[in-house]
Amino acid sequence: SAVGRGPEVPFRSEAYSISAIARGKELRLTLSALDPAAGPPAQDLVFRFGMSGSFRLCPAAELPRHAHLRFLTRESPPRALCFVDPRRFGSWRLGDAWQPERGPCVVSEYQAFRENVLKNLDDRAFDKPICEVLLNQKYFNGIGNYLRAEILYRLKIPPFEKARTVLEALKEQEQERRKKDPSLTLSKKVKLRQENPDLLELCHSVPMEVIMAEKQLLDPEHSDYYSTLKNWLQCYLVPGMSSLRDRNGRTIWFQGEPGPMAPKGQRPRKTPRKKSPQLKADPEAPSPKVTPRASKQRRRAAAKPLKSGEKEEEEQEEQADGPRKGPARRRRTVTAAAASPEVPQSVRRSRRTSARRGRGAAPAV
Repeated sequence: SAVGRGPEVPFRSEAYSISAIARGKELRLTLSALDPAAGPPAQDLVFRFGMSGSFRLCPAAELPRHAHLRFLTRESPPRALCFVDPRRFGSWRLGDAWQPERGPCVVSEYQAFRENVLKNLDDRAFDKPICEVLLNQKYFNGIGNYLRAEILYRLKIPPFEKARTVLEALKEQEQERRKKDPSLTLSKKVKLRQENPDLLELCHSVPMEVIMAEKQLLDPEHSDYYSTLKNWLQCYLVPGMSSLRDRNGRTIWFQGEPGPMAPKGQRPRKTPRKKSPQLKADPEAPSPKVTPRASKQRRRAAAKPLKSGEKEEEEQEEQADGPRKGPARRRRTVTAAAASPEVPQSVRRSRRTSARRGRGAAPAV
């Protein structure tokens, strides 16, 4: 498209096929001419999806917004396979090379992934909290924000526990298991791991659950993928769970204590639960009267701009992926009100009138 930021694809063919293979958070497409002798050589593209990138097959006459790359079919009317990315965090590059700094895939290269983590626990990367290390694609290629929350929640691991502490304990458990019964058959080992999975095993099995759900949703009858994924989630964005921002600015959802390496100066915020339906108002109940003075005060309050400090606090709340709960604010308001004695409204009105007219001091109370 005219606004696409990716490189131009130097491939032109009247008839070609597209195949794909995934590795972690990357996807490689291969464009191959159906007649290799007459067509151009095969072209590889490696995609990163960012937060909102996806592929969509749709009629060519009804292209979705932000369709930055289109592959047209030969049928009539033609359809288009589109790379759609509203936020433009995704990208593609020419060639078949995966990013060199990414480790083995947690799904397709599980054994290599597991060995890569356990043999490199001396790396300084594991000095960080486990929630931050799970996003390090050098060791956890394929794990993203919602997956890390689901994995840690299932194992009841505090997100801000030191990564090396968690993974060294896992390594010791594995060595003890081998010493106790080295004659275990492969099927028994698999059964034991399925019954008591560790962190690295869940890094493989939890993404596989999502992949299997996606395969089922390829059926045209299943059109609402988002609601299915939302029902599958146990922790991420789930009402009642707590959240904190890690040192990279990413929000982690969890339950219970955050752990010893939690950022200082932050208080966990709970995702608000769904409000229970409120009772309907009595239609016969008299509505409160609004005096001209009260309505004028409301208009002034609405038009009054926020102070700089209040504006900064509001922006921080918006960035925290959810509103701050109300009871704490109400308690602060009540405490501040109790600190100063209440003055009768008639006295306040007379003070304002006297000061406005300049006819002497306000009457004594």
